[in-house]
Amino acid sequence: MQWANALSTQASLESAVAEVVERATTILQAPADLAIVFISAAFTSDYPRLLPLLKEKLTDIKVLIGCSGGGIVGVSQSGEMQELEDLPALSLSLAYLPDVEIQSFHLVPEELPDLDSPPHTWVDLIGVEPDQSPQFILLSDPFSSKINDLLQGLDFAYPGSVTVGGLASGGSNSGVTGLFCNDHFYREGTVGIALSGNIVLETIVAQGCRPIGKPYQVSSSDRNIILELDEKPPLEQLRRLIDSLNEEDQRLAQTALFIGVTRDEFKQELGQGDFLIRNLLGVDPQAGAIAIGDRIRPGQRIQFHLRDAQTSAEDLEWWLQKYQNSSQSQPKSAGALMFSCLGRGEGLYGKPNFDSGLFGRYLSDIPLGGFFCSGEIGPVSGSTFLHGYTSVFGICRQP
Repeated sequence: MQWANALSTQASLESAVAEVVERATTILQAPADLAIVFISAAFTSDYPRLLPLLKEKLTDIKVLIGCSGGGIVGVSQSGEMQELEDLPALSLSLAYLPDVEIQSFHLVPEELPDLDSPPHTWVDLIGVEPDQSPQFILLSDPFSSKINDLLQGLDFAYPGSVTVGGLASGGSNSGVTGLFCNDHFYREGTVGIALSGNIVLETIVAQGCRPIGKPYQVSSSDRNIILELDEKPPLEQLRRLIDSLNEEDQRLAQTALFIGVTRDEFKQELGQGDFLIRNLLGVDPQAGAIAIGDRIRPGQRIQFHLRDAQTSAEDLEWWLQKYQNSSQSQPKSAGALMFSCLGRGEGLYGKPNFDSGLFGRYLSDIPLGGFFCSGEIGPVSGSTFLHGYTSVFGICRQP
């Protein structure tokens, strides 16, 4: 198994394609089975030209997928990880994957089975049997994919499979992002691949938050509205918590307060990685209720969280250290993909190339491609979710 990535900053699409293909194929030195391309929104008007230009130079490629992004991640000519935000950029990852089956697909919302449908309806849609233990990479349009339904369906039909990816970015209106799958350019739905056989897809999901206070149990709720925490109004509990914080955290709570929802209802000691981070959408001062960006049910446990640049950096470093320690006895990783929120990057850290540079510091010599997303796809506690303000890494190696 071999991977290569090349990143170009050429302002001409023809020049950018020529550069990334030449560099990536030279590095790979093997027939490419898979190509993954990410193109900057600076090339919006050129999206329909991308595939013909790539196909002209990658004549033997078996499967190609990709999408547009508000920022593009890849390996520069000097060999360093680079994140290019709001600039012309093209990132191409090529992979030689012997004994790996690659099934590509494009799905539109109308094709997705009802969530009450049996597993075989999802299997028929994807075209891969569950006993093949496929791993999924998904790239979706943020306006027309029904991505949450798709993630639930894949988890249901393929238990134990890993899914990573992101929502295409680069525009605030429907119909301006781009999705690419083999010979076709799409404006809607989801493009993806199922990887089966001689491959392992591992993940790092860094949500960038730290817990404050203690966990609470939801005593009463209505859809996404929490009515009682530990049998008291949530707003009352929150005010007590904020009063107990230091001055710096009190200021941070005014703009960067989130809710962590536990995924394992039976785990007693909760720590990093045990929470699914969701937005706090609003409060009802009269009822003392709070609304969050997900459905919640009585009995679930939640904990308030804060997010800032330092916390995001420490969280990602913790996960990278954990992955580095756990992978020392495994075959070396061949290649990786990074799906990072548009709300991270230089705007969060005040300097460029932070997440990708930290990745390279802990996991050196692994070709990394990716983009800045409108939403990031990755697993938490065995289930797949759509995240925000998160960096998700999908890391491929042999079993």
